[in-house]
Amino acid sequence: MSTLRRSGLQKDVLSIYRRALRMVKTKPPSTQDKFSLYIRYTFRSNASSVSPRDVSAIEHLMRKGKRQLEMYEHPSVKDCWVSEEMRNWEKHQASKSKSNPQFKIN
Repeated sequence: MSTLRRSGLQKDVLSIYRRALRMVKTKPPSTQDKFSLYIRYTFRSNASSVSPRDVSAIEHLMRKGKRQLEMYEHPSVKDCWVSEEMRNWEKHQASKSKSNPQFKIN
């Protein structure tokens, strides 16, 4: 089995994503789903809107994401806003995963 080799930029993006997912666990249980959705939607929409070769745009989004994450990591932040678009995206993702499972059990 071969392992994927990631660039430094990819490693940095994944590091921010993991940090954001860890931050979710520090929030009240009643709002963790909203934080998780916000993070997944934001990363996915940013990833699909930028070319993998556009390093300056990726670096800009990373700086912006780090600043947002530092703000959300503050203990006084207990909730986040989730738009209807985010909720619709989540429903679409769930229906895609049900209709096209990655692993089929025979």
